Amino acid sequence: MSRYTITVIRTPSRHSDPDAIIGYDRPLQTFFLQAFPDAEGEELELWLGTDFREFETLSQLRTEAIARGFDFIPMASGILHKLLDDHAREAHHAVSDSIIQDVLNGTSAR
Repeated sequence: MSRYTITVIRTPSRHSDPDAIIGYDRPLQTFFLQAFPDAEGEELELWLGTDFREFETLSQLRTEAIARGFDFIPMASGILHKLLDDHAREAHHAVSDSIIQDVLNGTSAR
């Protein structure tokens, strides 16, 4: 399992969580995203990627985050490359991902 710290933004309010976690979970074969913990740090407002093959691409993960009022683009290209390397190394099959163009172009689907 990989874990990287990124910033997730709550899109309506522009409030951000600079300590959000994104990664790839090999046993579940899914990308995951965790953000906005409560005061005790036990409950998360956003936790995606808890089911088997729930998000096989970063684009799927981002689409669901946006549907829930969150976004994680822009993301540092170094983290993006690490995530894609983790996926390529650990996934049972390779999947192309259009989110690379979003990061390279600095675009967002908001």
